[in-house]
Amino acid sequence: MRLQRIIPYSSRLTFFLLFVLSISCAQTKSDNNLDTVDPKIVNQATDTATFAAGCFWCVEEQFKQLEGVISVISGYTGGHVRNPTYRQVTTGRTGHAEACNIIYNPAEISYDELLAAFFVAHDPTQLNRQGADVGTQYRSAIFYHDDNQKKRANFYIKQLDDEGAYSKKIVTEVSPYDKFYEAEDYHQDYYINNMSEPYCQMVIQPKLEKFKKVFKGKLKQE
Repeated sequence: MRLQRIIPYSSRLTFFLLFVLSISCAQTKSDNNLDTVDPKIVNQATDTATFAAGCFWCVEEQFKQLEGVISVISGYTGGHVRNPTYRQVTTGRTGHAEACNIIYNPAEISYDELLAAFFVAHDPTQLNRQGADVGTQYRSAIFYHDDNQKKRANFYIKQLDDEGAYSKKIVTEVSPYDKFYEAEDYHQDYYINNMSEPYCQMVIQPKLEKFKKVFKGKLKQE
């Protein structure tokens, strides 16, 4: 059974993330001016963010809560083995990380906001682990899809380090997106389908509740 230590959010981190959200919301309203952009076209557009932040069961459920996120797919990426299985990835010898493809509507949520959620969803100062989940498959990583995503990821990492949001330096890997292998069916919607399991109750649920508190203004209507 996987176990993790829940890392409390520092006041500096929370303040910085709230600042990011306020700036991003203002930019979104400006970019979506109805006088210049057809809302039907904007609402049809989607983009993808790919994050690795430890156990993908946790990451999937956290990002599913956010308004503007259309779907979250758990899978494997960043390694050298083709068509890896979960059993292979857990050995730590495939080079792959447990990751999530986050399909979102940029008219409703920005990449900056997703980055803010990424840094809340896990502890990016832990190298090749999250709590008791140890190995390169649990590393912190941002797999960028274009130069803008790369630029934004590196910008926020530098800002968080400069602000001293964490007691240690961020070790998040920033790498180009390559082949993403969708995980086995039983990994998709894992929390919803296994809520009575100890890992879901002891690890995912507390992390989810804390995540919701930070992003209470950006959650889907329940």
